[in-house]
Amino acid sequence: MNKTLLRSIFVIILALIFFLILLKTRAPFGKNNSSFASEPIEEITRIEFSQDSKKLTLEKKGETWFINDKTEARKSGVLFLLRILKEIKIKSPLSPELFKSEISAKNVIPVRVKVYEKNKFLKTFLVYKTGSNIYGNVMKIKENSKPFIVFVPGYDRNIGSAFIMNELFWQPYTVFNLLPSEIASVKLENTSDSSASFSITNQHHRYFLTKDAGNKTGWDSAMVVRYISYFAFIPFESWALELGEKEQKLIEGQTPLYKITVQTTNGKKRILTLWGLPVDKYGSKEIDSDRLLGKTSDTDGLFIIRYFDIDPLIKKRSYFYTR
Repeated sequence: MNKTLLRSIFVIILALIFFLILLKTRAPFGKNNSSFASEPIEEITRIEFSQDSKKLTLEKKGETWFINDKTEARKSGVLFLLRILKEIKIKSPLSPELFKSEISAKNVIPVRVKVYEKNKFLKTFLVYKTGSNIYGNVMKIKENSKPFIVFVPGYDRNIGSAFIMNELFWQPYTVFNLLPSEIASVKLENTSDSSASFSITNQHHRYFLTKDAGNKTGWDSAMVVRYISYFAFIPFESWALELGEKEQKLIEGQTPLYKITVQTTNGKKRILTLWGLPVDKYGSKEIDSDRLLGKTSDTDGLFIIRYFDIDPLIKKRSYFYTR
Protein backbone atom coordinates (compact mmCIF):
# COMPACT_ATOMS: atom_id res chain seq x y z
CA MET A 1 0.00 0.00 0.00
CA ASN A 2 1.60 3.30 -1.09
CA LYS A 3 2.04 6.33 1.10
CA THR A 4 -0.52 8.41 -0.81
CA LEU A 5 -3.27 5.86 -0.15
CA LEU A 6 -2.31 5.58 3.50
CA ARG A 7 -2.36 9.34 3.85
CA SER A 8 -5.83 9.49 2.23
CA ILE A 9 -7.18 6.80 4.54
CA PHE A 10 -5.70 8.61 7.55
CA VAL A 11 -7.35 11.90 6.50
CA ILE A 12 -10.70 10.15 5.98
CA ILE A 13 -10.49 8.53 9.43
CA LEU A 14 -9.65 11.86 11.07
CA ALA A 15 -12.54 13.52 9.28
CA LEU A 16 -14.89 10.72 10.36
CA ILE A 17 -13.75 10.98 13.99
CA PHE A 18 -14.23 14.75 13.92
CA PHE A 19 -17.71 14.34 12.42
CA LEU A 20 -18.71 11.79 15.09
CA ILE A 21 -17.45 14.04 17.89
CA LEU A 22 -19.32 16.99 16.39
CA LEU A 23 -22.49 14.92 16.05
CA LYS A 24 -22.25 13.69 19.63
CA THR A 25 -21.67 17.09 21.19
CA ARG A 26 -24.22 19.03 19.21
CA ALA A 27 -28.02 19.00 19.36
CA PRO A 28 -30.35 20.50 16.71
CA PHE A 29 -30.03 23.90 18.39
CA GLY A 30 -26.54 23.40 19.79
CA LYS A 31 -26.08 21.16 22.82
CA ASN A 32 -24.66 23.92 24.99
CA ASN A 33 -27.86 25.89 24.45
CA SER A 34 -30.49 23.16 24.48
CA SER A 35 -29.53 20.26 26.76
CA PHE A 36 -31.76 20.73 29.81
CA ALA A 37 -31.99 17.17 31.20
CA SER A 38 -29.73 16.13 34.09
CA GLU A 39 -27.95 12.79 33.70
CA PRO A 40 -26.64 11.55 37.07
CA ILE A 41 -24.51 8.42 37.34
CA GLU A 42 -26.68 7.22 40.24
CA GLU A 43 -29.07 9.89 41.52
CA ILE A 44 -29.66 13.60 41.93
CA THR A 45 -29.00 14.59 45.56
CA ARG A 46 -29.29 18.40 45.66
CA ILE A 47 -31.37 21.00 43.82
CA GLU A 48 -30.91 24.73 44.28
CA PHE A 49 -33.39 27.45 43.30
CA SER A 50 -32.56 31.15 43.29
CA GLN A 51 -34.51 34.23 42.21
CA ASP A 52 -33.16 37.69 42.89
CA SER A 53 -31.95 37.48 46.50
CA LYS A 54 -34.17 34.50 47.42
CA LYS A 55 -32.76 30.99 47.67
CA LEU A 56 -34.21 27.55 48.33
CA THR A 57 -32.39 24.23 48.55
CA LEU A 58 -33.73 20.69 48.41
CA GLU A 59 -31.17 18.13 49.54
CA LYS A 60 -31.25 14.40 50.14
CA LYS A 61 -29.76 13.12 53.37
CA GLY A 62 -29.98 9.38 53.79
CA GLU A 63 -33.39 8.49 52.41
CA THR A 64 -35.04 11.82 53.29
CA TRP A 65 -35.16 15.13 51.40
CA PHE A 66 -34.95 18.37 53.38
CA ILE A 67 -35.92 21.98 52.65
CA ASN A 68 -33.14 24.46 53.41
CA ASP A 69 -31.47 21.88 55.63
CA LYS A 70 -34.20 22.07 58.31
CA THR A 71 -37.66 20.80 57.29
CA GLU A 72 -38.57 17.44 55.76
CA ALA A 73 -39.78 17.84 52.17
CA ARG A 74 -42.95 16.44 50.64
CA LYS A 75 -41.92 13.21 48.92
CA SER A 76 -44.42 13.39 46.04
CA GLY A 77 -43.33 16.93 45.16
CA VAL A 78 -39.63 16.00 45.09
CA LEU A 79 -40.27 12.87 42.99
CA PHE A 80 -42.20 14.93 40.43
CA LEU A 81 -39.36 17.47 40.27
CA LEU A 82 -36.77 14.70 39.83
CA ARG A 83 -38.75 13.29 36.92
CA ILE A 84 -38.79 16.71 35.26
CA LEU A 85 -35.07 17.25 35.75
CA LYS A 86 -34.19 13.89 34.19
CA GLU A 87 -36.77 13.78 31.36
CA ILE A 88 -37.18 17.42 30.28
CA LYS A 89 -37.08 17.97 26.50
CA ILE A 90 -37.56 20.80 24.04
CA LYS A 91 -41.06 21.24 22.62
CA SER A 92 -40.18 24.13 20.30
CA PRO A 93 -37.90 27.16 20.08
CA LEU A 94 -39.25 30.59 20.97
CA SER A 95 -38.56 33.45 18.62
CA PRO A 96 -36.68 36.52 19.93
CA GLU A 97 -39.79 38.60 19.18
CA LEU A 98 -42.04 36.40 21.31
CA PHE A 99 -39.48 36.23 24.11
CA LYS A 100 -39.33 40.01 24.13
CA SER A 101 -43.11 40.47 24.18
CA GLU A 102 -43.99 37.62 26.57
CA ILE A 103 -40.99 37.65 28.92
CA SER A 104 -38.88 40.80 28.74
CA ALA A 105 -41.78 43.25 28.31
CA LYS A 106 -43.63 41.66 31.24
CA ASN A 107 -40.53 41.74 33.44
CA VAL A 108 -40.67 37.99 34.14
CA ILE A 109 -37.87 37.23 36.61
CA PRO A 110 -36.48 33.73 36.03
CA VAL A 111 -35.77 31.04 38.60
CA ARG A 112 -32.20 29.80 38.36
CA VAL A 113 -31.99 26.02 38.84
CA LYS A 114 -28.81 24.14 39.73
CA VAL A 115 -28.67 20.36 39.95
CA TYR A 116 -26.04 18.25 41.71
CA GLU A 117 -25.13 14.63 42.32
CA LYS A 118 -23.39 14.78 45.69
CA ASN A 119 -20.63 17.37 45.05
CA LYS A 120 -20.71 16.96 41.28
CA PHE A 121 -22.41 19.76 39.36
CA LEU A 122 -24.77 18.36 36.71
CA LYS A 123 -26.86 21.12 35.15
CA THR A 124 -28.06 24.70 35.42
CA PHE A 125 -30.81 26.55 33.54
CA LEU A 126 -33.29 29.41 33.85
CA VAL A 127 -37.08 28.99 34.16
CA TYR A 128 -39.28 31.86 32.92
CA LYS A 129 -42.87 31.28 34.03
CA THR A 130 -45.52 32.58 31.64
CA GLY A 131 -49.13 31.94 30.68
CA SER A 132 -48.47 32.52 26.99
CA ASN A 133 -48.48 28.80 26.12
CA ILE A 134 -50.24 25.70 27.43
CA TYR A 135 -46.99 24.47 28.96
CA GLY A 136 -46.72 27.67 30.98
CA ASN A 137 -42.96 28.05 30.85
CA VAL A 138 -39.97 29.12 28.81
CA MET A 139 -36.43 28.03 29.62
CA LYS A 140 -32.86 28.97 28.75
CA ILE A 141 -29.53 27.38 29.61
CA LYS A 142 -28.13 30.84 30.37
CA GLU A 143 -29.22 34.43 29.87
CA ASN A 144 -27.68 34.85 26.41
CA SER A 145 -28.81 31.41 25.17
CA LYS A 146 -31.75 30.63 22.91
CA PRO A 147 -35.16 30.39 24.64
CA PHE A 148 -37.27 27.24 24.34
CA ILE A 149 -40.68 25.95 25.33
CA VAL A 150 -39.97 22.67 27.13
CA PHE A 151 -42.02 19.69 28.28
CA VAL A 152 -41.86 16.19 29.74
CA PRO A 153 -43.02 13.43 27.34
CA GLY A 154 -46.27 11.87 28.55
CA TYR A 155 -47.11 14.81 30.81
CA ASP A 156 -49.31 17.53 29.33
CA ARG A 157 -49.45 19.98 32.24
CA ASN A 158 -47.32 22.96 33.16
CA ILE A 159 -43.98 21.65 34.44
CA GLY A 160 -42.90 25.21 35.30
CA SER A 161 -45.20 24.99 38.33
CA ALA A 162 -42.70 22.62 39.96
CA PHE A 163 -40.03 25.32 40.28
CA ILE A 164 -41.52 27.08 43.31
CA MET A 165 -39.47 29.24 45.66
CA ASN A 166 -42.04 29.12 48.50
CA GLU A 167 -41.00 26.74 51.33
CA LEU A 168 -44.65 25.94 52.07
CA PHE A 169 -45.05 24.32 48.64
CA TRP A 170 -42.40 21.73 49.48
CA GLN A 171 -43.68 20.85 52.93
CA PRO A 172 -45.93 17.79 53.42
CA TYR A 173 -49.61 18.49 52.61
CA THR A 174 -50.71 17.35 56.05
CA VAL A 175 -53.06 19.06 58.50
CA PHE A 176 -53.05 16.45 61.27
CA ASN A 177 -50.86 13.39 61.75
CA LEU A 178 -51.54 12.34 65.34
CA LEU A 179 -52.06 9.01 67.05
CA PRO A 180 -54.97 8.80 69.56
CA SER A 181 -52.44 8.47 72.40
CA GLU A 182 -50.96 11.86 71.41
CA ILE A 183 -54.27 13.75 71.71
CA ALA A 184 -55.19 15.37 75.04
CA SER A 185 -58.30 17.21 73.81
CA VAL A 186 -60.25 18.23 70.71
CA LYS A 187 -62.68 21.11 70.39
CA LEU A 188 -64.86 21.70 67.32
CA GLU A 189 -66.66 25.02 66.92
CA ASN A 190 -69.48 25.11 64.39
CA THR A 191 -70.13 28.84 63.89
CA SER A 192 -73.41 28.37 62.06
CA ASP A 193 -74.87 26.00 64.65
CA SER A 194 -73.44 26.29 68.17
CA SER A 195 -75.57 23.34 69.35
CA ALA A 196 -73.52 21.12 67.00
CA SER A 197 -70.22 22.13 68.61
CA PHE A 198 -68.48 19.77 71.02
CA SER A 199 -65.30 18.96 72.92
CA ILE A 200 -63.55 15.68 73.66
CA THR A 201 -61.02 15.24 76.46
CA ASN A 202 -58.59 12.47 77.26
CA GLN A 203 -58.96 11.62 80.95
CA HIS A 204 -56.65 8.87 82.17
CA HIS A 205 -56.52 7.30 78.66
CA ARG A 206 -60.30 7.39 78.26
CA TYR A 207 -62.08 9.86 75.96
CA PHE A 208 -65.10 11.81 77.15
CA LEU A 209 -67.54 14.00 75.23
CA THR A 210 -67.75 17.24 77.16
CA LYS A 211 -69.51 20.58 77.19
CA ASP A 212 -68.89 23.84 79.03
CA ALA A 213 -70.84 22.59 82.04
CA GLY A 214 -68.94 19.29 82.24
CA ASN A 215 -69.17 15.76 80.88
CA LYS A 216 -72.10 14.82 78.66
CA THR A 217 -73.92 11.53 79.10
CA GLY A 218 -75.50 9.01 76.78
CA TRP A 219 -72.88 9.21 74.05
CA ASP A 220 -71.35 6.18 72.34
CA SER A 221 -67.75 5.75 73.50
CA ALA A 222 -66.88 3.71 70.39
CA MET A 223 -67.91 6.63 68.17
CA VAL A 224 -65.71 8.99 70.17
CA VAL A 225 -62.70 6.66 69.84
CA ARG A 226 -63.37 6.31 66.13
CA TYR A 227 -63.51 10.09 65.74
CA ILE A 228 -60.17 10.54 67.54
CA SER A 229 -58.59 7.93 65.24
CA TYR A 230 -59.32 10.11 62.17
CA PHE A 231 -56.61 12.56 63.26
CA ALA A 232 -53.99 9.97 62.28
CA PHE A 233 -53.94 11.40 58.76
CA ILE A 234 -55.77 14.43 57.42
CA PRO A 235 -54.22 15.75 54.18
CA PHE A 236 -54.99 18.85 52.13
CA GLU A 237 -54.96 19.27 48.38
CA SER A 238 -52.63 22.22 47.74
CA TRP A 239 -51.46 25.59 49.01
CA ALA A 240 -53.56 28.56 47.80
CA LEU A 241 -50.43 30.32 46.52
CA GLU A 242 -52.36 32.21 43.85
CA LEU A 243 -54.17 34.27 46.50
CA GLY A 244 -52.70 37.73 46.95
CA GLU A 245 -51.96 39.18 50.40
CA LYS A 246 -54.99 41.48 50.24
CA GLU A 247 -57.36 38.66 49.27
CA GLN A 248 -55.96 36.38 51.96
CA LYS A 249 -56.46 39.01 54.68
CA LEU A 250 -60.02 39.57 53.45
CA ILE A 251 -60.79 35.86 53.80
CA GLU A 252 -59.15 35.59 57.23
CA GLY A 253 -61.23 38.55 58.41
CA GLN A 254 -64.46 36.68 57.70
CA THR A 255 -66.26 34.45 60.19
CA PRO A 256 -65.05 30.87 59.57
CA LEU A 257 -67.35 27.91 59.05
CA TYR A 258 -65.47 25.70 61.51
CA LYS A 259 -62.61 25.88 63.96
CA ILE A 260 -60.93 22.74 65.30
CA THR A 261 -58.50 23.03 68.22
CA VAL A 262 -56.29 20.07 69.11
CA GLN A 263 -54.19 19.96 72.28
CA THR A 264 -51.54 17.26 72.34
CA THR A 265 -50.31 15.35 75.39
CA ASN A 266 -46.92 17.09 75.13
CA GLY A 267 -48.54 20.51 75.47
CA LYS A 268 -48.63 21.63 71.84
CA LYS A 269 -51.72 23.20 70.32
CA ARG A 270 -52.80 23.39 66.67
CA ILE A 271 -55.88 25.28 65.55
CA LEU A 272 -57.41 24.57 62.14
CA THR A 273 -59.71 27.28 60.79
CA LEU A 274 -61.92 26.62 57.76
CA TRP A 275 -63.68 29.03 55.39
CA GLY A 276 -65.74 28.62 52.23
CA LEU A 277 -63.68 28.66 49.02
CA PRO A 278 -64.90 31.35 46.59
CA VAL A 279 -64.68 30.34 42.92
CA ASP A 280 -65.53 32.04 39.64
CA LYS A 281 -68.56 30.38 38.11
CA TYR A 282 -70.60 31.76 35.24
CA GLY A 283 -69.08 35.21 35.72
CA SER A 284 -69.82 35.48 39.46
CA LYS A 285 -68.24 34.38 42.72
CA GLU A 286 -69.76 31.29 44.32
CA ILE A 287 -68.68 29.01 47.15
CA ASP A 288 -67.12 25.73 46.08
CA SER A 289 -69.27 22.78 47.14
CA ASP A 290 -66.34 20.33 47.15
CA ARG A 291 -63.53 22.27 48.79
CA LEU A 292 -62.73 24.63 51.66
CA LEU A 293 -59.97 27.08 52.47
CA GLY A 294 -57.99 26.24 55.58
CA LYS A 295 -55.26 27.65 57.78
CA THR A 296 -53.46 26.27 60.81
CA SER A 297 -52.21 28.36 63.70
CA ASP A 298 -48.55 27.49 63.04
CA THR A 299 -48.44 28.48 59.34
CA ASP A 300 -48.97 31.75 57.49
CA GLY A 301 -50.45 30.46 54.24
CA LEU A 302 -53.94 29.35 53.28
CA PHE A 303 -54.47 25.94 51.72
CA ILE A 304 -57.23 24.19 49.80
CA ILE A 305 -58.73 21.08 51.36
CA ARG A 306 -61.38 18.75 49.98
CA TYR A 307 -64.56 18.06 51.95
CA PHE A 308 -63.79 14.39 51.26
CA ASP A 309 -60.61 14.65 53.36
CA ILE A 310 -61.84 16.89 56.17
CA ASP A 311 -65.40 15.51 56.46
CA PRO A 312 -64.39 12.86 59.08
CA LEU A 313 -63.56 15.72 61.48
CA ILE A 314 -66.45 18.13 60.95
CA LYS A 315 -69.11 16.06 62.66
CA LYS A 316 -72.03 17.38 64.68
CA ARG A 317 -72.46 16.56 68.35
CA SER A 318 -75.35 14.25 67.46
CA TYR A 319 -72.87 11.99 65.61
CA PHE A 320 -71.72 10.56 68.94
CA TYR A 321 -75.14 9.38 70.10
CA THR A 322 -76.61 5.98 69.29
CA ARG A 323 -79.43 6.38 66.81
